[in-house]
Amino acid sequence: MRSKLQGSGEARDTSYLFRQHTRDSQVFKLQVDGRFELTRGELDSPTFAYETWGKLNAQRNNAVFIFTGLSPSSHVASSKEDPSTGWWEDMVGPDKPLDTNRFFVICMNSLGSCFGSTGPASIDPATGKHYRLTFPVLTLEDIANAAAQVLTALNVDKLHTAIGASMGGMTALAFTLLHPNRAGGLISISSAARSEPFAIALRSLQREMIRSDAAWQQGNYAFDAGPAMGMRLARKLGMITYRSALEWSERFGRERATDDTHQGDPFGIDFEVESYLDAHANKFIGSFDANCYLYLSRAMDLFDAADHGGSLARGLQRLKLERALIVGVETDFLFPLTQQQELAVALRDQVADVDYAPLESIQGHDSFLVDMDRFRPVIANYFGT
Repeated sequence: MRSKLQGSGEARDTSYLFRQHTRDSQVFKLQVDGRFELTRGELDSPTFAYETWGKLNAQRNNAVFIFTGLSPSSHVASSKEDPSTGWWEDMVGPDKPLDTNRFFVICMNSLGSCFGSTGPASIDPATGKHYRLTFPVLTLEDIANAAAQVLTALNVDKLHTAIGASMGGMTALAFTLLHPNRAGGLISISSAARSEPFAIALRSLQREMIRSDAAWQQGNYAFDAGPAMGMRLARKLGMITYRSALEWSERFGRERATDDTHQGDPFGIDFEVESYLDAHANKFIGSFDANCYLYLSRAMDLFDAADHGGSLARGLQRLKLERALIVGVETDFLFPLTQQQELAVALRDQVADVDYAPLESIQGHDSFLVDMDRFRPVIANYFGT
């Protein structure tokens, strides 16, 4: 069967067929045969990795697609096939806000990432070598279009809701703009219609940290000896931006570190907050590919909903949503509340039912991952659970 890819509101024949649809443990892998068009290039027979929970009902109208942030895999919740804890374990499952007794939940590892979907760390079938920096420029629209192909393979014509946080919220918005007939609802969490200069500057510095590491070698590093220092620094800066100064004060204060692993270093770790950042940075090394990080980080900066119409208002005219929920956190300085408010106000001109939920969590941008007492009721109310 031929497949149509929605882009700029029009169907485009991508001239490829679904070739393989396999399952590896809990992870499904959809491989397409032939050319997959990107916004700024193309890929040959890419793979899209995803997981599912619950069952698609007879009406095929209970599917919910979760778009991930920059670094998560598709493993959003545990299952019988994979009992390991997912990154949104408290939100997805039986009798949880995203109740898998009622909904068919899908989460795809983003195109460009390194957990099963094709990305810079994958093999280019044309050369037999890893893509590395020959991978085309990646956009969030490309990730959204990959998700559309997964839905087609699953025989899902229209989602109940597209949901995402951070980069995932931007990708969910891109999906509803590119495929306006394929989602009835949108939930955007701690996200926005575009990145502000402050966030772009922070991510630009993170990318420079990685590329300045001598071990990066213009992207040609050995996978077991990559730019560890650059990734450590980028992750530390990221962790600082994901939380708030108020939380750092309440959580750590000026408590001194008990870790003595840096003895002999006159500028080693003195404070517990430094130890916390160091531990998280070290855990990140080796778990995420540096080039994939660079591509996805830039994709966040490139996204602007106004590109789909010349302005945000005109771009949103493409939408055919029935309802939307926009959630933000007052201590999030990476995607501040003003951006969620802007999106909610603009959506109200096009969508009949729009809720805006500003939350008071002190845990900053990462609140949607850790402050379940505030986030669960908001999401549960949307889904009527």
